[in-house]
Amino acid sequence: MFRTSDTVLIVVMVAAAAFTYKTKHDAETTYRQMRKIEAQIRYEQDSMDVLKADWSLLTQPQRLQRLTEAFEAQLQLKPSDPHQFVNLTDVPAKPIEVEDPVAGAIAASGGGSARQGRDRTVTGSVKP
Repeated sequence: MFRTSDTVLIVVMVAAAAFTYKTKHDAETTYRQMRKIEAQIRYEQDSMDVLKADWSLLTQPQRLQRLTEAFEAQLQLKPSDPHQFVNLTDVPAKPIEVEDPVAGAIAASGGGSARQGRDRTVTGSVKP
């Protein structure tokens, strides 16, 4: 009735159909995840736009001037003079002091173990 080649071809067709279904299902799942991430990105971008608008409202010079005048006594604010601002090159460099770790260890141990006649360092292979 059925030959061996017919059975093999039927098995191959069923396997190809199963592979196609699995590939389609995986692609749809990935597409749904991608759409979800795109929606989250749009939401975050909208949130950033709202925050930028809030920031621009909060930092309006007129509003800041009114707040400065309202809280001048409490904050003790004074206008800045142009000579108070300098370039980074005008700031003096901080001196760098690097401590020698070897010299510090020798000084802390009393001048080194060679002067004491015996090395007091204990290792795993040598017992004192």
